[in-house]
Amino acid sequence: MRPEHPTPHRVVDLATAFGLVGHVPEALVVTGVTVASGDARPGDLFVAVPGRAVHGARYAAAAVAGGAVAVLTDAAGAPDAAATGVPVLVADDPRALAGPIAAAVYDDPGARLLTIGITGTNGKTTTTYFVDAALRAVHATTAVLGTVELRIGDDAVESPRTSVEAPVLQAICALALERGATAVTTEVSSHGLALGRLRGMRFDVAGFSNLQRDHLDFHGDMAGYFAAKATLFEPDLARRGVVVVDDEWGRRLARQAPIPVERVSTHAADPQDAEWTVTEAQIGLDGVGSSFVLRGPDGVHHAASSPLPGLVNVSNAALAIVLAHAGGIDLDVAIGAVARAHAIPGRMERVVERGCGLPLCLVDYAHTPDALVLALEAVRPITPGRLIIVLGSDGDRDRGKRPIMGQIAARLADVLVVTDENPRSEEPASIRRAILDGVLAERPDGHDVHEVEPRAAAVRRALELADAADTVIVTGKGHEPTQEVAGVFHRYNDRDVFLAVRDERAGAAR
Repeated sequence: MRPEHPTPHRVVDLATAFGLVGHVPEALVVTGVTVASGDARPGDLFVAVPGRAVHGARYAAAAVAGGAVAVLTDAAGAPDAAATGVPVLVADDPRALAGPIAAAVYDDPGARLLTIGITGTNGKTTTTYFVDAALRAVHATTAVLGTVELRIGDDAVESPRTSVEAPVLQAICALALERGATAVTTEVSSHGLALGRLRGMRFDVAGFSNLQRDHLDFHGDMAGYFAAKATLFEPDLARRGVVVVDDEWGRRLARQAPIPVERVSTHAADPQDAEWTVTEAQIGLDGVGSSFVLRGPDGVHHAASSPLPGLVNVSNAALAIVLAHAGGIDLDVAIGAVARAHAIPGRMERVVERGCGLPLCLVDYAHTPDALVLALEAVRPITPGRLIIVLGSDGDRDRGKRPIMGQIAARLADVLVVTDENPRSEEPASIRRAILDGVLAERPDGHDVHEVEPRAAAVRRALELADAADTVIVTGKGHEPTQEVAGVFHRYNDRDVFLAVRDERAGAAR
């Protein structure tokens, strides 16, 4: 997604503005920026950054073949870049410059939009969609960038990752402006922050939901994970912030952030320091949403609700309301719009409703220990029968959480079906074994515990085991349209399996 009418920018002007070393013809212009050689188009500046295994400059020739007219890299990548024959610019840290240079090439589109960025371990996607619902109540056209999709108005494509590369972010914002958008809501990942994908963007409002165990394979420990998240609240990335202070990480962030911060307390024991406080939260009797009261800084109480069940979605809704309000949306308008927000792909998504002999079938992205607790606790009150869970855990990711998640599932669900998630390069059986170690630590007799692969068969087994009064929840993959096994991406979605079984049973009943 790129602007349809790019404006040429002289490379020599960019080199001067950013202190780049190199010689370029006075007349050379660029109309785009990319860090991915395969995405290079005519007129692009290719930013070749060092990778974990291979330097990006190794792909400079491919970028030039795609139309790149110049390369920006570091000293290590300069020889490979020079071999392409196009002008080469050199900087100590080209990755850090990719975003700011892209912002300059696309005429700083973020400065001409209302921009809201949301980070945290869990709740980013749900909160983003809630915020977008509030913005759409006032803005005729909005954009959403995140884990599920990249969307401008009603035009959407699958998202490659939670936070896209910095030049892509700038290009999409420029395209959003061309198509009449006036507001953009963006999920912000810790990887994206650590790798500089948000540099060049300055959000009007930054939001923080929570910090729970995840991505420790990348960040090393929780302190490193927090440090990455906290960078969103630096003055060069955000003007003001809204922070949920239910956990110690949120309270720490609110204390140390160098920008103005509003605090939101949704279930903390001592909310006295928070400007916004949730009270009287309860899950709706219809088993769909949750209601709550939001007390503002002026002491006024506002009746509000979340369209999704569980206290976790009360937190997400409250954060979204305050974020939208901080972005200029009238408080009552934000509250009403969040209450009416549409279902969110893979986030407590009700795929098959209870009835006609079928259980309630849900898909949720919960893939961390804390998220799994919140998901199962949210579903239990709306389950008259047994709670059946299908779960796995990602390969090539934090291995320490696998037995923890197995133990949680064994404690909070009645029937467990352990299967594969995205094994990636790992042996799937070893991942399942680690989960089952936790399961058996909590449930030594292994009662109502099943190990089934492949994943589609596991979902089908869960439905075979279920009665109409039960609830089947499949966790871990949520909206994801593929499953990665041994480096190969196979088209797969949990929702499709649920719907296939439903249709098969309906056909058999006719």
